[in-house]
Amino acid sequence: MHPIHFETHPDRYRHWTLSVDGAIARLRLDVQEDAPLHPGYVLKLNSYDLGVDIELADAVQRLRFEHPEVGAVIIQSDKDRVFSAGANIHMLGMSTHAFKVNFCKYTNETRLAIEDASRNSGLHFIAACNGVTAGGGYELALACDEIILIDDGSSAVSLPEVPLLGVLPGTGGLTRVVDKRQVRRDRADIFCTLSEGIRGKRAMEWGLVDALVPRSRFDAEVESRARARVESSTRPQAPGVLLPPLEPERGNDGTRYRHVTLALDREHRQARITVHAPKEAPPAAAAGVREQGADAWPLRVFRELDAVLCDLRFNEAQCGLILLETRGDAEHVLAWDRLLHAERHDWFVREIVLHAARTLRRLDLTARSLFALVQPDSCFAGTLLELALAADRTYALDDPERPVEMATSPLNAGALPMTHGLTRLQARWLHAPERVQEVLEGGPYRPEEAEAAALVTVVADDIDWEDEVRVAIEERCSLSPDALTGMEASLRYPGAENMSSKVFGRLSAWQNWVFQRPNAVGERGALKLYGRPERPSFDWGRT
Repeated sequence: MHPIHFETHPDRYRHWTLSVDGAIARLRLDVQEDAPLHPGYVLKLNSYDLGVDIELADAVQRLRFEHPEVGAVIIQSDKDRVFSAGANIHMLGMSTHAFKVNFCKYTNETRLAIEDASRNSGLHFIAACNGVTAGGGYELALACDEIILIDDGSSAVSLPEVPLLGVLPGTGGLTRVVDKRQVRRDRADIFCTLSEGIRGKRAMEWGLVDALVPRSRFDAEVESRARARVESSTRPQAPGVLLPPLEPERGNDGTRYRHVTLALDREHRQARITVHAPKEAPPAAAAGVREQGADAWPLRVFRELDAVLCDLRFNEAQCGLILLETRGDAEHVLAWDRLLHAERHDWFVREIVLHAARTLRRLDLTARSLFALVQPDSCFAGTLLELALAADRTYALDDPERPVEMATSPLNAGALPMTHGLTRLQARWLHAPERVQEVLEGGPYRPEEAEAAALVTVVADDIDWEDEVRVAIEERCSLSPDALTGMEASLRYPGAENMSSKVFGRLSAWQNWVFQRPNAVGERGALKLYGRPERPSFDWGRT
């Protein structure tokens, strides 16, 4: 199977069409049945696979950076009487377990990017559901600000995974119904066990949709609601910034970008990500950042890191340990952070920081062990300090002849939150929250000081360093990857949950579990027998 690449462009979309008319954009879904990401299944009824979702993620990203004039996005179908039938069932049935779980994770990260754009960028989304809206199709609608359902007597919304497939709405459907839409629990129970879903007035009364509109007025009502959203939008009337391709150098043992390198050691099941600081100081103001455009270091470096993380998830399943390293001048990183903080009200600067935050959350949610290595020439400072804070462990070399320092910046104080809303420093100091501000105001930190500030886990001198790190790596790579995935997902998010963290926690636990159970994926499981005349055979024991 060929590697999956995550960069695309509207000119190469096969399933979506992106059009912009003033302050309103339209994303039209017309999935080409005969163009799946991998051969072996047909994408009927606007059902989607990872290829469809890669295009959607790209479109949302481009709307944020390339079209700041857009205040409302209408997501609609170009097929008659069908919005989307959801994730393609035959694709799921033939996929590996790891692919299914990573597919669900990527899909939900795309949904969260839509919600993040609405919450933080003034870019609002309307789902114009002109027909069947099922499973992942309804989950896409749930991510939007408004759901408009056509009133034609037959169109319905549904989450049919439990009764039809023996699995769950794995990209947040269950959680968004009760947490976001606040549908009553007993009604949600009925809804999620009706394979045909709920239509019309009942869908409105239960809060599953926001409006029910006859076919004769459907297009006009959707347009009217989009214009109302534009009126309340905070998006600027400013020129956009184009996002050109990253064009990495790919080799058998890794990938090299301008600021990020990925080195693969498949024999030892390890990957090494090295992030490089900018070589020059930043411009003096936001105007200079806009002039640099997509080449501005903080935008470029996190676009590259994001691409590396997606590559590792889908193409390098055996690399269970990621070693995180940084190289370069920490002062240049801190100077960029100070500029981004000072100019945070500029729309382009805001989008850069929001993108960095989304990428760091993707790192948190990557089901691999993360070790950060702090050595001479490291620049774990400000935004790059977040890499060390995201790691499961951080090892620092304490060599007086080759000193190394770690430092905080204003962006560590809340601009780069984790999925559950805490900063990574707050998660470190959950037991003593008053220490967070002290750490932010202190530094820079030498290794022993960094250990006391909870920035590193282990400090080793130059005599013990190599053995300390080698033993830790060998031990980690000898442990069960299944157990580590569960352990890491449980330990990375201390404190209270929110809707997003619930979605991913349940995806990591329940969806991971259900996707391996014979009731779903066994030879007589519901997912395997979908579309056949035979009924599934269940093990009726509950665990």
